[in-house]
Amino acid sequence: MRRIGKFHKVSLERFQKDWIDTFGEVPEEEIQKIYEGIRLPRRATSGSAGYDFFAPVDFTIEPGKTIKIPTGIRVEMDMGWVLKCYPRSGLGFKYRLQFNNTVGIIDSDYFYSDNEGHIFAKLTNDTNEGKTVTIPAGTGFAQGIFVEYGITVDDDVTDIRNGGLGSTTGR
Repeated sequence: MRRIGKFHKVSLERFQKDWIDTFGEVPEEEIQKIYEGIRLPRRATSGSAGYDFFAPVDFTIEPGKTIKIPTGIRVEMDMGWVLKCYPRSGLGFKYRLQFNNTVGIIDSDYFYSDNEGHIFAKLTNDTNEGKTVTIPAGTGFAQGIFVEYGITVDDDVTDIRNGGLGSTTGR
């Protein structure tokens, strides 16, 4: 297997800014504690394709509700690769937990954006059975799979990314 990437934490300053932007004012000591507890994504077994992302805090999603989670994670990877993010299979199966954009696409150049390439997960509990999803801190809730991609023979794009959602549209 090719080794094409490496996970990192975003800086504490970036994490703090994004955490407050998402959840409102939170004591700095609490954010520091959450940050220190962040685990880098990892595969559960040697045969696993997905790298598990772990919940930075306990969270609960009621049926039909949505939550945005700053993961504190960024990923550095070779050009020609993308990280595709999905809910963990069991959570999708049991609760219809899903990403709001169906599949998160993390491009290789996102790592170099002003926001440090901070990966967020926006999840909705789309259950048809009235089930509430509770994810304890440190539990895998999402998985990322590295996928190689190609481009067309006449592709001549030279633009450089700076930003996250929507930063590459309209060019």
